[in-house]
Amino acid sequence: MLNKISSYAFALLGMIVVMSSCKKDYESIQNIDQAKIQEYFSKNNITAKPDPDGSGYYYQILTPGTGTTFSNKDSVLYYVTVKSLLNGTVYYSTPANTNIGTFVGYTNGLIGLANASGIRRAIQELKPGGTARIVLPSYLGFGKNGNTSYGVPSNEILEVLVNTYPERTQRKLDNRLISQYIAAKGLTATKDSSGVYYVVVQQGTGTDPINMTTALKGNYTGRYLNGTVFDSSTDGTFSFVLGSLAANWEVLTKFTKGAKVRLFIPSSEAYGTAGTTGVLPNAILDFDIEILEVTN
Repeated sequence: MLNKISSYAFALLGMIVVMSSCKKDYESIQNIDQAKIQEYFSKNNITAKPDPDGSGYYYQILTPGTGTTFSNKDSVLYYVTVKSLLNGTVYYSTPANTNIGTFVGYTNGLIGLANASGIRRAIQELKPGGTARIVLPSYLGFGKNGNTSYGVPSNEILEVLVNTYPERTQRKLDNRLISQYIAAKGLTATKDSSGVYYVVVQQGTGTDPINMTTALKGNYTGRYLNGTVFDSSTDGTFSFVLGSLAANWEVLTKFTKGAKVRLFIPSSEAYGTAGTTGVLPNAILDFDIEILEVTN
């Protein structure tokens, strides 16, 4: 009997030793990530602030910007790049021809990240035109599952670069970008009171006036400022009533049948923050329009 008890005792002792050994060998993903982050910071002479609440992310102000610091109630216009901290692989960038625009207090949401509070924290220390980097340990990013939609592998430590625009309103940002484009292309454009810029390519020869209830037939091509075409109808079959269009073509009331006009439409006069099918949110639109028929 004593021999059996002794055997059980030795077996139990062996299990305890094995379990203790396994526990010592196991290291949490939190510790692994933090070690990699600190090693990267040391090698690259990066001085970043840890999250004051202790969640594990870090942030660094790269350029402070100018003006007054953002508060939660302020609007902020910005774009982001998300990449691997350790190898630089880019997984996501805000698409060209658009930008993110929201209140600072709502800036945490980003491409499905469950915890991106570092973005808000960094923006709160920026001024318009400032930039920041946020480093997210994998457990605050996409974790062990990664994200197949963006090609993020398991347990990837992420670097999020945030670039804010100098403008605090979308209208001012759009106006600057349109003005810069027109100047760079050497175009002669007129700014309408609505904020739409127009270029007269060809004066019309018709006599019938155009108003917001006029039925028109024409050709058009819609592009972004980088030249990407998002919509086009050039076979002479496009019919519309001017006042029914979502994008602001109201300046066509200044013209007659036969006119060819180029319009630069700020996003606020186009499809706004929501965009529409085939058109990005906050997108400036560049239209070539030819008026073929006018019916009142």
